[in-house]
Amino acid sequence: WHKVQNKQRSSSEKGENSQKEKSLKSENFIVLTSYKVESRITSRFAHTTVRSSVVNSGSKAQSIGFNVQIPKRAFITNFTMNVNGITFVGSVKEKTVARNLYAQARARGKAAGIVRANSQDMETFKTEVHVPPGSNIEFELHYQEMMHRKLGFYEHSLYLQPGRLVPQFQVDVYIFEPKGISMVQTPNSLGEQFAGMIKVTSSKEKAHVVFKPNLQQQRKCDNCTGSAIDGVFTVKYDVTRDSNAGELQVSDGHFVQFFAPSNLSPLPKNIVFVIDVSGSMWGVKMKQTVEAMQAILDDLTIDDHFSIIDFNHNVRCWSEELVAGSSIQVADAKKYIQNIKPSGGTNINEALMRAVQMLLKASNQGLIDPRSVSMIILVSDGDPTVGEIKLSTIQKNVKRVMREEFSLFSLGIGFDVDYDFLERIAIDNRGMAQRIYANHDAAEQLRTFYSQVSSPLLRRIAIQFPEDSVSEVTQNRFDKYFSGSELVVAGKVLPSESNTLTSFTTASAVSTEGDYAELDTELAKQQHSFTGFARQMWAYITIKQLISERSLAPTAAKKRKITQRIMSLAVEHQFVTPLTALLVESEDAKERLLADSPKDPKHGCCSGSSGVAPVHVVYQPPPWVQMTTPAPPSQVVKGPEDAGCVTSVSHPVDNDPHFIVHLPRSNMDVCFNIDSTPGHILNLVSDSGTGVVVNGQLIGSKRIHKSKLKTYFGTISVYYLPDGISVTISTDSIALTDGRKTFLSHVVMFLCFSVRISIVKNSHVTIIINDNIQVMVLLHRVWKKHPVNVDFLGIYIPNDNQYSPLVHGLIGQFSREPDVSVYDMHEGVDPLKKEATMDVKGNKLLVTRGWQKDYRHDKRHGSNIYCWFIHNSGKGFIDGHYTDYIVPNLNSFLQAL
Repeated sequence: WHKVQNKQRSSSEKGENSQKEKSLKSENFIVLTSYKVESRITSRFAHTTVRSSVVNSGSKAQSIGFNVQIPKRAFITNFTMNVNGITFVGSVKEKTVARNLYAQARARGKAAGIVRANSQDMETFKTEVHVPPGSNIEFELHYQEMMHRKLGFYEHSLYLQPGRLVPQFQVDVYIFEPKGISMVQTPNSLGEQFAGMIKVTSSKEKAHVVFKPNLQQQRKCDNCTGSAIDGVFTVKYDVTRDSNAGELQVSDGHFVQFFAPSNLSPLPKNIVFVIDVSGSMWGVKMKQTVEAMQAILDDLTIDDHFSIIDFNHNVRCWSEELVAGSSIQVADAKKYIQNIKPSGGTNINEALMRAVQMLLKASNQGLIDPRSVSMIILVSDGDPTVGEIKLSTIQKNVKRVMREEFSLFSLGIGFDVDYDFLERIAIDNRGMAQRIYANHDAAEQLRTFYSQVSSPLLRRIAIQFPEDSVSEVTQNRFDKYFSGSELVVAGKVLPSESNTLTSFTTASAVSTEGDYAELDTELAKQQHSFTGFARQMWAYITIKQLISERSLAPTAAKKRKITQRIMSLAVEHQFVTPLTALLVESEDAKERLLADSPKDPKHGCCSGSSGVAPVHVVYQPPPWVQMTTPAPPSQVVKGPEDAGCVTSVSHPVDNDPHFIVHLPRSNMDVCFNIDSTPGHILNLVSDSGTGVVVNGQLIGSKRIHKSKLKTYFGTISVYYLPDGISVTISTDSIALTDGRKTFLSHVVMFLCFSVRISIVKNSHVTIIINDNIQVMVLLHRVWKKHPVNVDFLGIYIPNDNQYSPLVHGLIGQFSREPDVSVYDMHEGVDPLKKEATMDVKGNKLLVTRGWQKDYRHDKRHGSNIYCWFIHNSGKGFIDGHYTDYIVPNLNSFLQAL
């Protein structure tokens, strides 16, 4: 949560400058001596190791961090750390076992966590260790992933972020493909200055990519001390295939079968596009969807049939029946989409029912080619709010009416979408889901997804093996094969008198053979191959499939059985999954770190690790939230008592106006005041993506006290543009405007389109927009005859509000938590308030340790929150200057900073 409270005065500029000089010296004492990344890819399976060596060469103890972004689809397999010769070794255990062991040891200021970032493909492994002067620290992280073929190639991405210049910097990617490599590309995505520095050597079966810039080449400019290396390093490749397109590899008692034919003509397709046009799609989401649909519709051929359904609380059809993809129909469909104006609620159930009926009607009337592929593509950004809103019922309804030959693909736009639901409903109906990030390239993401499913080549494929030759085979029946992709089946090989394993693929009548010993002999000769690839790949695919099955499990007993199987495989193969954790411990087992794999929450990010253990916990709703209906179980689960999680999870603004920003990743609260003048309107949250704006207007105290006129928030406005609803709260009234003005008083719950208002008279007001953005306004009454003070308002905004990536404002900007480090703590001018240096957004700030008040639970006296105070109206911590956040009226969005 974010908060605004009591003021402290800044020290002189002179003191701050000398502090900056000190902190710069302190910063230079942490020396990164080596940063090396090595990936060994064997038969599409990659084992990546990231190694980093750091020295604390200063005279004081320092906190040293190791943060690595890794692909979301990867499993971490190990992490080790060496601190001054003491080795910490990682091992994967069942989550409860790991947590219990962790709780038995002192963490001594160490923490580790895996944090899901707001990015399309990455999550972050983080650890921090507090070490004495002169320490040498070595970090080493291992993770594994299977390369997925998309649009004709495999793509291996490494996120390089050393954070500073490194004397020894090197990236090596070794590829070994037994059947041969057909192409290797290294698109330069790191910046022009690195053009020509990526070296590729390749032979028929092997490739080696190396990137090794020296210190001078790493610099942002000739005399800069900062590193220019910050981005994704990408290697794309594809393999040589026999004409029958089958490849069967046997190694280490396991087999992997690859199937990717290409010399086939695409099958005709029948597509119903089902597009969410509810109010929350207003703005960038709709613009990007329209842009993507223009390109997607252009891709249709005369052999394809299509229609478009758009839905909010109502469901509309562009055409009641499927029509051929002729240029005239496509032009008309484009025009229809361009004229859509998002508004209203979300009726997913009826929209999907209508889409299935459309396909059934066309099929029953014999209007579509029996060889064709029929699919529904759903594009939505939110939960159902109209009609059937129970997700499990919608899932059952769709499953009941869908025919075996129909598929459903789900695209979830933005962070506020229930992606788990969209994924379940797609997997349940022979499709797949993808999260689309509502940013500048959302249209490109939509087009790319469509291109992956727009060329179906085969239907109903089965890859079969002779009886008694294999066991524990992964999924071997597939509904469709799309151009540019690949089907993969793995399993265990049973002992046999024969030295070869044979597979047969129906749908294309392909037979493939693999030799039991040949590949192992070859792998043993290769210096950089990953010899255990087949065993790990089988476990990787099996666990991924079991995780999908678990989400669809019809009974609790079935779910428990799948859970046990996942945990057993993950521990045996040492994968950090959502059900296992990585326990890292010293040789004497007295010091331990713990890293959990995060869930993929509804809004695509999570709070990261707490100061003690990175256990991801969903909290009970705060006591001041007026719950009119029970929260779903997923929202009222309490975490273990020893989790060490922060329970103050808001950004409040209260009193004179004092902002308190809670930073969950850093497990700290940061506070600042805004010194503005009565009458000014400050923007707190401005999100043009969701159409939400929160502003506050300042009032002054009755007179100057101690040479200062105090200011407070006297009016708060919450405006929701898609429905044109504005809620204005002052110290003496609450007004709702939706074209006409209505004054509200003692209302427990008021519903209006997507906005809910809960009022507790003379206490507080809670406004909830689309069930995912919440604002609470607290009323402070003072004695009417008080010579100085006036009635005023406090604002409390949860930090798990689900905004779009376009959000900004004095509070909104902190939905993207900045990297903050605090060090060089020392006695301040006031002996009760320590001072320190804060490193944030490239600034070194002198900060003071103090406390502010949170009035949610005790409205008279408040409860203390300790925080680091930023002087000069938040300068250096907020983007720009506080005057940039002054807006002309209560419903104004913030202009771009």
